[in-house]
Amino acid sequence: MGQGLWRIARNQQLQQQGYNGQGYLTREHGRRIPANNVSNTSHRKQAQGGIDIYHLLKARKSKEQEGFINLEMLPPELSFTILSYLNATDLCLASCVWQDLANDELLWQGLCKSTWGHCSIYNKNPPLGFSFRKLYMQLDEGSLTFNANPDEGVNYFMSKGILDDSPKEIAKFIFCTRTLNWKKLRIYLDERRDVLDDLVTLHNFRNQFLPNALREFFRHIHAPEERGEYLETLITKFSHRFCACNPDLMRELGLSPDAVYVLCYSLILLSIDLTSPHVKNKMSKREFIRNTRRAAQNISEDFVGHLYDNIYLIGHVAA
Repeated sequence: MGQGLWRIARNQQLQQQGYNGQGYLTREHGRRIPANNVSNTSHRKQAQGGIDIYHLLKARKSKEQEGFINLEMLPPELSFTILSYLNATDLCLASCVWQDLANDELLWQGLCKSTWGHCSIYNKNPPLGFSFRKLYMQLDEGSLTFNANPDEGVNYFMSKGILDDSPKEIAKFIFCTRTLNWKKLRIYLDERRDVLDDLVTLHNFRNQFLPNALREFFRHIHAPEERGEYLETLITKFSHRFCACNPDLMRELGLSPDAVYVLCYSLILLSIDLTSPHVKNKMSKREFIRNTRRAAQNISEDFVGHLYDNIYLIGHVAA
């Protein structure tokens, strides 16, 4: 069956190339030339309006020797699609060959918004002489500055008109950016609690299981390495936000922000207990249920058991 289909496809290919079933190259005027003599006659043209096979093969060979396709010879949509897969460094190198294509504003706009999802300047009328390539360089410079000194980095963004001097705008920028050093970011948020408040409200924990929501929260706002006032503040803000996103679930389970706070602390301690190599005697499921229900008596045993299973199977909530 497979060989028969292959023969049909091959015969169609040969017919398109001008071969008949007897191995001849057909001409428009009915004259036939044996296929094995094609090499001797390849320099001749077909009848008027035909294809010059010799020059076609010669052009194909020269293109193979070039090693790559000239993007300027392709349709613009295809050229831009190919270049859109490049990072900023490779796109700058490509501009040495295809200057007009690689410097296109849409390509650099995509790079900016894929790395820094929100900037105040995106929603403003661009100033005179604005270009997304220049903006990318400024965003990269500002991120490096932030990773060395967070306050100087934010001031740099504001001085260039990239960010507005607003806690909400700064929070959106942090929420949509993944190039900021998390240790420096933690120091900055500890000092700027107004930005932290707006950053927490950007999270949507609706219909999420509590441990998974806590993991998402700590992916954006990293937990401190030690217990202290900052960790307590983070858990408190998370508990209120989680309850605000799931009012029906809170009523069904009979949970309050204080009860969620207790559960979060229990999950963090359980995560440390189960993942730390220094703890030899791991906490059992029964022990976790008993200890948690002592602190929050209104919580059902089944719900606490599901919390234990999630940590046991998936891992730390603040890793």
